[in-house]
Amino acid sequence: MYASLRAKAVSAAVLTAGLCLTATACTNSGNDSPKSDAGASANNTAAAQQLATPTDSATGKGCTYQTYGGGVPKLDITDGKTVVGFSQSESTSNPFRATETKSIEAQAKQLGVKLIERNANADVNAQNSQIEDMIAQGAKALIVAPENSDGLGPALAQAKAKKIPVLTIDRTVTGTACGDFIAFIGSDFYGQAQIAADDLVGATGGNAHVAILTGTPGNNVTTDRTKGFEDRVKAKYPNVKVVASQTGNFAQTDGQKVMEQLLQAHSDINAVYAENDEMALGAIQAIKSAGKTPGKDVKIVTIDGISQMVQNVAGGQAVADIETNPRFGPLAFQSLQDFYGTTGVQPKVIIKDGHFTASNAKQALSQGLVY
Repeated sequence: MYASLRAKAVSAAVLTAGLCLTATACTNSGNDSPKSDAGASANNTAAAQQLATPTDSATGKGCTYQTYGGGVPKLDITDGKTVVGFSQSESTSNPFRATETKSIEAQAKQLGVKLIERNANADVNAQNSQIEDMIAQGAKALIVAPENSDGLGPALAQAKAKKIPVLTIDRTVTGTACGDFIAFIGSDFYGQAQIAADDLVGATGGNAHVAILTGTPGNNVTTDRTKGFEDRVKAKYPNVKVVASQTGNFAQTDGQKVMEQLLQAHSDINAVYAENDEMALGAIQAIKSAGKTPGKDVKIVTIDGISQMVQNVAGGQAVADIETNPRFGPLAFQSLQDFYGTTGVQPKVIIKDGHFTASNAKQALSQGLVY
């Protein structure tokens, strides 16, 4: 569906204009694994995040340093002196998190931003403490990939009290845009799930007994990816039955364990919707262990777009993979620059999703459009 977007280079002008947008979706791409060159991938325009429907940046309605929480000091984040903190939510053993972190680091280096960073390793209490520590270390602006949507109240409160703006990426937080945080930059997770439902129905002929592997509870990604799928099925596909829905915590090991249990409890499962690729990889192993063939006996649709899973799509073990682009570096720092300028940043900056299927997965792999 979105394969043609990969051929279009994304200029700095497009990135700047795109910060003033409101619509839906997200793109991914680039061939870096966790050990690849971060700078090269961050500057690969074929792999860069592209934006959904832009709006007129001349409206002046975006959040700026003057309107954020009653006003915060104006900063030049590229002066080599201003400290920007980056809080990563989860381990970089996950390709999404590795690519996201490298993109932030690479763009900071390119712009001459003084960056400090912490990784919470999926512990929201640790993330609160680490954000507070970065504030103590002199961070004057923060980029945060939240562990969950509700758990960062203490850190956000401290940042607000000290007039330190917070930009959230890839997951939302509870609070008010331009009051408790600048904006959210990320994907249309609900829309991703609807595409996944369509793909799974197409692969099963509309007669599916589906197991859903949901993500970690307590964040908007899991909520939206679950609701989008279930709403689509209810509205359009009366012969599709969701026979089980259980969290795999966005982890491969958990996904495999849960899938093994579900296959034992529900022998009629012929389709799996995994809310990320890590769980899908675990599900494939569980299906094989059960003596079944993934892609034949059990159809799989997943979300993220990591290289290993797109290879499974190309090889027929999975139906489709809806990508989520983790390369937030250019867009996040442009957002901060616009925040401290006159353009401002809209409350939701939504990026487009690519869509890897049997028709384009091999091409995407050969062109380096996955991570």
